[in-house]
Amino acid sequence: MTSLADQVIAALRSGYDDLAAYAAALTDEELTAPSGASEWNVSQVLSHLGSGAEINQAAVERARTKAGSPPDGFNQGVWARWDAMGPVAHRDAFIAANGELVALYESLTADERRDLRVDLGFLPAPISVGEAGRMRLNEFSLHTWDAKVGADPATTVPADAVPLLFDAMAGLLGWIAKPDALGGRSASLAVVTSDPSREFGLELGEKVALSGTPAAPDGTLRLPAEAWLRLITGRLAPEHTPAGVEIDGPLSLDDLRKVFPGF
Repeated sequence: MTSLADQVIAALRSGYDDLAAYAAALTDEELTAPSGASEWNVSQVLSHLGSGAEINQAAVERARTKAGSPPDGFNQGVWARWDAMGPVAHRDAFIAANGELVALYESLTADERRDLRVDLGFLPAPISVGEAGRMRLNEFSLHTWDAKVGADPATTVPADAVPLLFDAMAGLLGWIAKPDALGGRSASLAVVTSDPSREFGLELGEKVALSGTPAAPDGTLRLPAEAWLRLITGRLAPEHTPAGVEIDGPLSLDDLRKVFPGF
């Protein structure tokens, strides 16, 4: 059976090949155009992905060689170096750094994919290659959308990444949601997604959490699974909402957009 690590690494490869080809063709003007990340232009999104690739690569290599923790200030040094680059250098360095990271993941043996534990530096304990790769895939896939959406408002999260990211996002809801935006209102929604098909509950009140499908929901939200990922990460503005997104009951899509304003 194909492991989580195998699936994630394959999705990292296809996502990288697609975005690297897209980025390589960008003009200077397109590199400095607005992205889907409000504070960054396209080259800055690529810079973020590039510096992240370098840091992630170092973490996987440390796990592989049992080298321990990174030197003090390692991440800060990486970020400073990338921040000093210009737009074209951001693009070219992004292509190189992410290519090296994907190649490193692909070089891991079956035993390493199963047994290695990667210390990312911000979690309580090291995690498996599959989970570390999935965290990278989450960042890469959403920022791929950021990099492309200015030129193509109908762009979507890469399809092969969506099922891998879907369940992993549940643990982030308590951190990214802003229930105060509802002004004291509460609701229990049934959520029905397609591609992949899932049904579950979304509880909105003092806290926001997922649950089993409510027996008597206050309303129902129906949408593609990739649109669900974009909704909860603040990427489902009206102009980027595909056909087939529907909600009934006491809350509107605008209410949910306020609850999930993005990072």
